[in-house]
Amino acid sequence: MPRGLVLLLGAGASVITVAGIRAAAWLVAPTLLALVIVIVVSPVIKWLRRHRVPAWAATLTLVLLVYGVLVAFGMVVIVSFANLATLLSQYGDRFQALLANVTEAMGRLGVGAAQLQQVADALDVGKLLSAIGAVLVDLTGMTTSVVFLLGLLLFLSVEASGMDARLLEIAAHRPHAGVAMRDFASRTRRYLVATTIFGLIVAALDAIALAWMGIPLVVLWGLLAFVTNYVPNVGFLLGLLPPALLALVISGWELMLIVIVVYTAVNFVAQSLIQPRYVGDAVGLSAVTTFMAMAFWAWVLGPLGLLLAVPATLLITAVLVDIDPRANWVAALIRAPARPGHQRPRPKSE
Repeated sequence: MPRGLVLLLGAGASVITVAGIRAAAWLVAPTLLALVIVIVVSPVIKWLRRHRVPAWAATLTLVLLVYGVLVAFGMVVIVSFANLATLLSQYGDRFQALLANVTEAMGRLGVGAAQLQQVADALDVGKLLSAIGAVLVDLTGMTTSVVFLLGLLLFLSVEASGMDARLLEIAAHRPHAGVAMRDFASRTRRYLVATTIFGLIVAALDAIALAWMGIPLVVLWGLLAFVTNYVPNVGFLLGLLPPALLALVISGWELMLIVIVVYTAVNFVAQSLIQPRYVGDAVGLSAVTTFMAMAFWAWVLGPLGLLLAVPATLLITAVLVDIDPRANWVAALIRAPARPGHQRPRPKSE
């Protein structure tokens, strides 16, 4: 077949596939999340098995560990959102006064009164509280998805103990496929472990700084900083915006600027200078590839795609690129350049 026709058919098939994934995002996103979680914690089963723990006890330990983390995370989020709603109601008058001052300043700069009124109506505290209530309703309405995720985690955890044998069987028939899947699991685990460690460090430093400055709900903002650390490139801004706005409402521009400076200093050192030296090698993706993957998976899978952008890209790379030795040129395009004097590890199939 002519190469142009092959490319055209491939592009059409890709569009159909992406549209199907986007339509089934409610199923694909929780499945991918459960797969990633099991990949990260599966070494626990191997460690327990090496210490002669029965298979059923090792699996039960893994399931309880994962469920405990998810339940604790959900409880903290729900309680923190409830406290945030109460806090916003307390500072409603101050927020309106600040908004009036901003509106007056913008008016002096020549912004029309109609546009200012629209902005003021959109930023009404009552609407913010209603939005928070809607978020809480959505959280309680996700029961079906949560039950599906928990059930999927249970079944994947049970299957995790026999995954090595399955990979060996795959490698016996398709050596490159076995190597690619092992490499995907290894890179995903290294990336998430490194990101989790640095996320905990950044969250702890941000929470301590916010507590020292007297900002309320430091647990919520620390948790937000930890979660947004998994979002490539723009996660820092997502974690900074809420506490900075709260500081502005509570004490004014000075405290907001202090929050911005502290967050920027902590996150710049940890996320821009130190973390890329470890996470970049673990992932093996260039910065451009990571940014494009974040935008693409957020569009396909929704907000959860921001957190799963890197693991999803690693999975697609393993299935479409690493599994085929003839596609090494594609891997060369999307990989991060090796640091001087540093040799990037390669899969054994290469």
